[in-house]
Amino acid sequence: MADEAAPIVADTAIVEPGASVGAGSRVWHHAHVRSGASVGSEVTVGEGAFVDAGVVVGDRSKIQNGAQLFAPAVVDTGAFVGPGAILTNDRNPRAVAPDGSPLGSAGWTAVGCRVGRGASLGAASTIVCTEVGEWAMVAAGSVVVEPVVPHALVAGVPARQIGWVCLCGTRQSETCPVCGWSIP
Repeated sequence: MADEAAPIVADTAIVEPGASVGAGSRVWHHAHVRSGASVGSEVTVGEGAFVDAGVVVGDRSKIQNGAQLFAPAVVDTGAFVGPGAILTNDRNPRAVAPDGSPLGSAGWTAVGCRVGRGASLGAASTIVCTEVGEWAMVAAGSVVVEPVVPHALVAGVPARQIGWVCLCGTRQSETCPVCGWSIP
């Protein structure tokens, strides 16, 4: 059952009018939640985190300090976004057109990331316009440029699958004795 308490927003945090922050959530110092963002119930948004307009964060997720979530990202229920992790939204970033004129929002198409239910993104990982499957785990410092299947453990630049993780988040080579999950 969700905590029915009002969200706690630090005095130095910015939650713009039009942003939604659910019951029992906490938005810590210097975090910024833009208008049009939707943060679910019982979510932690850490110090200095940025949640862009149009981003959706599911219930009971954790967005750690300094994480940056750019629209139209979707972070599903119970996902973990580690410190300094980035969810990008542009496959071909440019500041100017070939003629040197500045590109505005009409000059590109935002491509969202999706982080599946229960998935974990390690510290300083970067997810480039792709999907991380349910209960998957991305190692710290990895750069994910291709979809990650559920329960996969990926690492490196670019990230490659190096194993499997169970519901507990432990690397597995057989059935987990704690949660009972087995490698597919």
